[in-house]
Amino acid sequence: MLAIAFAMANIPFVFERILFVRKPPQGRRKALGWSVVELVVLYLVFGAIAAALETRAHGGLYPQGWAFYVTTFCLFLVFAFPGFTYRHLWRAPRAERNGQ
Repeated sequence: MLAIAFAMANIPFVFERILFVRKPPQGRRKALGWSVVELVVLYLVFGAIAAALETRAHGGLYPQGWAFYVTTFCLFLVFAFPGFTYRHLWRAPRAERNGQ
C-alpha cells in the first residue's frame, strides 16, 4: 500500500496533462495549482482503494477521526516531495535549457 501511495502521490508531477485529460496551451507548462488539485483527487482515490481493501479484509471500516485524515494527507504530501522537487526545483524550465 505504501508503494502504491508513493507512486500515486508523484503522478501529478510526472505527467504534463491537466487532470490527466487536457494538455496545457502550446508552449506552457502545467501550473502548480493543477498539480495540487490532482494530488487531492489522487489522495481521495487512494483513500477509496484503501477503504475497499480494509472492508474486504476485515469486514468493515474502523471509525476514524479528523486527525487520521490530516495525518494521512500529510504523509501523502511527503510522498509527493520527490516529484515536486524534480518538476519545480531541480529541472530547469524549457526556455532556460534552450538558451532563450
